[in-house]
Amino acid sequence: MNGMEPTSESGLVGSGLPDGWAYATLDDLADVAGGVTKDSKKQLDEAYPEVPYLRVANVQREHLDLAHVATIRVSPENAARYRLCRGDVLMTEGGDRDKLGRGWVWEDQIPGCIHQNHVFRARIWAEAMIPGLLAWYVNSVARPWLEANAKQSVNLASISISTIKQMPVPVPPPAEQRRIAEVLKGRLARLDAIEANLRTALDALDRLDSAVLDSVATGALESVSTAPPIDHVVEAVAEVSGGIQKQARRRPQDNPHPFLRVANVGRGVLYLADIHEIELFDGEIDRYRLKEGDLLVVEGNGSPDQIGRAALWHDEIKDCVHQNHLIRVRPGPQLRAAYLELVWNSPTVARRLQRVANSTSGLFTLSTRKLKSLVIPVAPLEEQDRLVKAARAHQSRISKARSTTRTALAHTAALRRGLLADAFAGRLVPQDPVEESAGELLKRIRVEREAIEAERKASRRAARARAKADARLTTPPPPPARTTSAVDTIGEQGTLPMEFSA
Repeated sequence: MNGMEPTSESGLVGSGLPDGWAYATLDDLADVAGGVTKDSKKQLDEAYPEVPYLRVANVQREHLDLAHVATIRVSPENAARYRLCRGDVLMTEGGDRDKLGRGWVWEDQIPGCIHQNHVFRARIWAEAMIPGLLAWYVNSVARPWLEANAKQSVNLASISISTIKQMPVPVPPPAEQRRIAEVLKGRLARLDAIEANLRTALDALDRLDSAVLDSVATGALESVSTAPPIDHVVEAVAEVSGGIQKQARRRPQDNPHPFLRVANVGRGVLYLADIHEIELFDGEIDRYRLKEGDLLVVEGNGSPDQIGRAALWHDEIKDCVHQNHLIRVRPGPQLRAAYLELVWNSPTVARRLQRVANSTSGLFTLSTRKLKSLVIPVAPLEEQDRLVKAARAHQSRISKARSTTRTALAHTAALRRGLLADAFAGRLVPQDPVEESAGELLKRIRVEREAIEAERKASRRAARARAKADARLTTPPPPPARTTSAVDTIGEQGTLPMEFSA
């Protein structure tokens, strides 16, 4: 088994575990099953009732997102077959790598809820393992095993139900499980609270950064005394132009050049680790070459708040061009490039961009024509310089605070990983040799399961016997065989024999 402790042939006991622990497969510990398959044809049958059902999007790592739970029409038989029970451990089949095996415990939050086929549920046998403990294990220590045993293609991964049933699980003795769960619950709750506070701090820093940008756009930045800026149409203060459309004939061959895409442009930042190339023809490099101080604006995005995000080009790559989904805004004599970038990414201009980008079809896209007519605030050049200098100082402090906060988040994540690793290696709480061992627990569960299975088989045999008996009782008897009588022979003799007496 890749990435986990190997098991022996007799009892799945692995080396390296504390005394009293044992390895088991997930199939030993739980009844693992997939969910209902969505059939669009059956959805049209209104005779079936609608029931709530969980999708992959509802099953997150160490929590369930039940804000938007869909419904599905299924037969009463399937509603009963796939109904979730309190204590079921839910695990996702896959998708991108972060989705593989993620999940949490179902607490019967929605009565009658079922689950789709891309979500597995593990219904633990008797007291084989505390559900929360198994869920913590699958979400942490088991991830390398899941990734190693999944089918992978590019960034997607999926694991079959037959494979996940064979996932090895270290099983502590029952009493120790309870102690581990109690300690994990308390410590993870404290880590969760710390992480929540750190994420709140990051959100506050983002809002502070936006406030700095807006102060530049309105000329109200603290410590800088300026007159309110005057609105100008972009076309009057800058040159706006489109980029190169990616086509088959543009495949880089004889004259390739670096080529910026939407993925390379963030809000106020460029991502230049992955740069593609495109073929240019005679004279095009002079027309499309980016220059120091060009502002690259994203033409469209699925999210309205990302429409028109922009970043400044500092000539990081020689003879670089850009695609047609990026619009180049080259500032004129009335604009400092750094000032233009700050103002452009401010909430004030972002709202104007959204209004300009909106269309009757509900799509959000920009064009060179729309950007030329956009109105932006422009301060005098001297004041632009002062505003940029003050804004950069504020942004530097915000950046340092953000970096510190992210480092703290990384530390909490490392603490979480270490805590869970210790929990499933037997290092979190002390062992007690007097307690029932995991091996005894697994043996007891195996005997109980065999008894249940024998009872089920006997019940099925009895049901089949009853069905045969009922079939014999309800089958009509065959018609009686016909016998030859005197009447039957009339046709043969023609007349009845007569006797005369003397």
